[in-house]
Amino acid sequence: MSGLPAREPGEVFGPRLTLFADMLSIGLATAVVCLPLLTAPAALSSACEVLRGAVDDQPATAGRYFTVLRRRMRPGDLLAGLVAVLGALLCAAALALARAGLPGAVPFAVPAAAIGAGALVVGLRACARPESLTDWPAAVHEAARDAVRDPGGSSLVLLAVATAALCAWMLVPLAFLAPGPLALALTAVGLRRAGRAHCPRDSSG
Repeated sequence: MSGLPAREPGEVFGPRLTLFADMLSIGLATAVVCLPLLTAPAALSSACEVLRGAVDDQPATAGRYFTVLRRRMRPGDLLAGLVAVLGALLCAAALALARAGLPGAVPFAVPAAAIGAGALVVGLRACARPESLTDWPAAVHEAARDAVRDPGGSSLVLLAVATAALCAWMLVPLAFLAPGPLALALTAVGLRRAGRAHCPRDSSG
């Protein structure tokens, strides 16, 4: 997103501030679309697609967001949402059992939390993949590869999730704006990974 033009003379708000405002409006729209839960992956994927288009000077507005979203909500998108909801419920149940004080709860909680965090990273990075617009299995496969090959980016994803959760916990209304910054963080991590993949290596040794 560094290719944004500089502010013109006499312009009150620069393009970066405009993008920030558009991101918040997209975040609010995404939060509303996510309310049925099964639509959450498609909603977040659409937000990432709109923000990714800002690099190519496409409008990052709520209007374009709904234009992209209208092409979604296919059976595959709803199936991805169902898998995400079931995975979240399974992880929550596992952690609840671990907190119940059963024998071996502590050793069980550590791998359960690690598996849950890994699944969360892969799922979120899949939403940021362009393949998620048409092919969720391919997006998940590429996201899993990215998660392994780019541990720094995966750490940034977890940090973005923690920050969004903390903001929502501190002030509940911020939960309706959190999807915007989260989508922007996921998009930035994806572009960072793509930029490194296309960067020529120094062959001088």
